[in-house]
Amino acid sequence: MASYLLAIDQGTTSSRAIIFGKDGLPAASAQMEFTQHFPHDGWVEHDPEEIWSSTLSVCKEAISKSGVDASEIAGIGITNQRETTIVWDRDSGEPIYNAIVWQDRRTADICETLKAAGLEEDVVQKTGLLIDPYFSATKISWILDHVEGARAKAEQGKLAFGTVDSFLLWRLTGGKSHKTDATNASRTSLFDIHTQEWDETLLSAFNVPRSVLPEVLDSSDDFGITESALLGAPVPICGIAGDQQAALIGQACFQPGMAKSTYGTGCFLMLNTGDKPVRSENRLLTTVAYRLNGKATYAVEGSIFVAGATIQWLRDGLQLIDSASKAEAMAVETGSDNPVYLVPAFTGLGAPYWDPHARGAIHGLTRDTGIADIVTAGLQSVCYQTKDLVRAMQNDGASYKALRVDGGMVVNNWLMQFLSDVLNVTVDRPKITETTALGVAYLAGLKVGLYEGLDEISELWHREHRFEPNMQPEKREKLYSGWLDAVERVR
Repeated sequence: MASYLLAIDQGTTSSRAIIFGKDGLPAASAQMEFTQHFPHDGWVEHDPEEIWSSTLSVCKEAISKSGVDASEIAGIGITNQRETTIVWDRDSGEPIYNAIVWQDRRTADICETLKAAGLEEDVVQKTGLLIDPYFSATKISWILDHVEGARAKAEQGKLAFGTVDSFLLWRLTGGKSHKTDATNASRTSLFDIHTQEWDETLLSAFNVPRSVLPEVLDSSDDFGITESALLGAPVPICGIAGDQQAALIGQACFQPGMAKSTYGTGCFLMLNTGDKPVRSENRLLTTVAYRLNGKATYAVEGSIFVAGATIQWLRDGLQLIDSASKAEAMAVETGSDNPVYLVPAFTGLGAPYWDPHARGAIHGLTRDTGIADIVTAGLQSVCYQTKDLVRAMQNDGASYKALRVDGGMVVNNWLMQFLSDVLNVTVDRPKITETTALGVAYLAGLKVGLYEGLDEISELWHREHRFEPNMQPEKREKLYSGWLDAVERVR
């Protein structure tokens, strides 16, 4: 019996594929970085063909490394960088424009116009989101208005829109499946999270034709079957979830009040609120955590646009370090009493500020500031931004016993200890930190019957290390107030 699962994790800076066994342990993986395009200030794009080719390449490599035959793979799960928007021709399957990435701020003026027209309350009420360039709706509209003839073709039903999961699904199934799941749909600003349907009023307000939209399924569902030639055998695609929701599932945060924070390109803190959507009064987002058997579970989320990308910038942009792993040793040397603050508002500020016009800055520089201080400040900025989110959630009435962390940055012990200290919360790091990929593997496994339910998946979660807060309250407050001052200076 086929008992392996293939997880496709299509992220912002790289495409990854991991083969998991039923025990939730990885058998093999492959990863490939791809090009980031910055055509103008605040614009971020990807080449959809490079997204596709890198994804297909890592899938083949992971299967080859594992020694598993494609016929032994019970199901595929796809998780993706959310909100990133692709529009393609239904006949040729070719994108009509580059993918506009979630970080992109080109539609800031459109968003201001929509807010001025009084649309935001309706958007918040129906979608749980704010009006911001982050989400897909204004990106779709921009593409249709800026690519010659696109809007007319869309009105004729000749174009398809999808977040990256939908685009990959289309390609994997040879154009047979134009579908997405409820978690990705909930990030478009066009999907009513209460009725679980595309909303005609919002489609009209954002000027998006209904004909371009994918069908919305559960997160664990029958999405389609891969073309045999692609992987060597036809494999069912049975799980889809946006990357942060997938990480919540991979962290087994199935009970209301459980929370995870993912540290990848950005940082995303998500708190399970159960079967009721909870509206934030502190500019956090209400979103679909997952939908199983037609029943939605909800979450409150805070989004930070730049986390790991800060260290990438210090490495590639400023060339202060030659590898991300050097940052930990520098932070150990510098210590937490760092008077330098790096505010990485490269593409504006996310929650709870939602300021698309803010730009990055380094504060507190003196003649004796060195490279180690700036690198340490980059790491600390991730923790301070997380505290912004935690404080907003606490003001909304949430309480934390522990925070489960994942993503590429959490291997840094100094960073995790500083996070625990600044938050004054226990931080738990799991044995498997690739929880985003693991989450969609679980979703696929649920659909094909490898797992009976969420309880069985919960038992597969194991803690690798626990970080306990060990900082004096006065020091914590002093460091954080310095951060708040630095943030105000860039706004």
